[in-house]
Amino acid sequence: MPIAQLTASIGFVDLLVLAVLLIGSIIVGLRTGRGANSADAYLLGGRSLPWWAILGSIVATETSTATVLSVPGAAFGDTGLKWLQIPLGYLAGRIIVAMVFLPRYFEGNLYTAYEVLEKRFGPLTRRVSSLLFLVTRSLGDGLRLYLAGLVLETLLGWPLALSILLMSVVTVIYTVVGGLRSVVWNDCIQFVIYVCGGVAAVFVIAGQIDGGWPHLLQWAADSGKLQPFRFQFSLSDPFNFWAGLFGGAVLTIGTHGTDHMMVQRYLSAPSLRDAARAVISSGVVVLLQFLLFLFIGIELACFYSQHSRLAPGTGDRIFVGFIVEHFPRNVGLVGVMLAAVLSAAMSTLSSSLNASASAVLNDFWIPLSRSPLPESRQVLLSRWLTLAFGILQAVIGIQAAKLDRSVVDNALTIAGFSAGLLLGVFALGILSRRAGQGAALTGAACGLLTLSIVQFRPFPDQPAVAWPWLALIGATTTFVIGQAVALVTPRPSSQIGRAHV
Repeated sequence: MPIAQLTASIGFVDLLVLAVLLIGSIIVGLRTGRGANSADAYLLGGRSLPWWAILGSIVATETSTATVLSVPGAAFGDTGLKWLQIPLGYLAGRIIVAMVFLPRYFEGNLYTAYEVLEKRFGPLTRRVSSLLFLVTRSLGDGLRLYLAGLVLETLLGWPLALSILLMSVVTVIYTVVGGLRSVVWNDCIQFVIYVCGGVAAVFVIAGQIDGGWPHLLQWAADSGKLQPFRFQFSLSDPFNFWAGLFGGAVLTIGTHGTDHMMVQRYLSAPSLRDAARAVISSGVVVLLQFLLFLFIGIELACFYSQHSRLAPGTGDRIFVGFIVEHFPRNVGLVGVMLAAVLSAAMSTLSSSLNASASAVLNDFWIPLSRSPLPESRQVLLSRWLTLAFGILQAVIGIQAAKLDRSVVDNALTIAGFSAGLLLGVFALGILSRRAGQGAALTGAACGLLTLSIVQFRPFPDQPAVAWPWLALIGATTTFVIGQAVALVTPRPSSQIGRAHV
């Protein structure tokens, strides 16, 4: 699209803000990634990153475009502040991660989360777990990339495929060049950008509501959107207290305790104490962040309730539609919102690419190599793998346009599958002395089968189960079946005396 058309669409100042973000991300990658000439420096930042930078990276990594766009869409509907029940569970889960999982990751010089599974069960369990991470991470983050592409398509009029490719190219460049150190520092900058964009949106929307803040708050209270708790238990409702507390906690224990994208950040900290401080503090920041984007959704609901205004589409498109139709042009605000959405997308994508490259290199390539790989060769392979995963996730993002559900629901469903199965395997390693590799893999296979039945409901009249329960169902099934298999089969001699996870 010619520059003249772009400036007519969003304004020169807005376009300049967007260009500064994209070019600045590459510059940060080039500057912070200098000296990343070893596997330890490239994949783990030299294990010397400050805890507050890791905190920013954790929050930015788990905050994708799904949070920025889909969460306001959920609050716009019947959910309101009831989404906050889920981050309460997230906070509880992080405390357990810090107490139970982090000490095990700091025993030895580990590169991936799944190395501890090899010590406990054997190499096959490590590789199966790493493969599950790679598949689900690529699928989930490809969906998140689609949402960001949707914003560019809507605001700039670009084809969706071109919009997704633009973000992918910029993110791949700074990730390939600088490794984890570049990713973490870009994450911190992008975190500040999208939070500032969210705060700006709060005031822009409030300023366009007739009656201003008094009417907004009164309308929100009268409509029940400020009620954060729903104590009525229901397996099909993701937004009740029990699903939020227990389902959210187990999901977080899985995603932040066994997912290598998060574990990689802990391993980049100089000490166990720094890693624990980062992961627990991130729970508080995420709770406040959800409150910000949920309130945006409530504001949008109030705005469109006035004067019979027509909301621009379904959940994921409501916030984007408001930006297109009602944000002031050529004062930088549209550029800030574009930068906010793209920052959320790029922070998750870059972390995913770097962690995926690390998992393939350390869980598959190096263990299966016939001869040791020199450090320079490991760094080169990591860069090529990063590029390959960037291409893969771009393809998934382009294909995601065919989905008819909220992207945040799809992404969290995928997260529930992987988190539940991996958590069940880790729980067998921690809590069971009898379970061997066969028991762990059998339990995981049964957990996958159970989750598939629960999610896809092949039986007539089978009730729906909300996504917060998926991780709990998967972890429980994997652990129970794995332990049952261990109790009825002889314990392999190779497992006797093997260290626990």
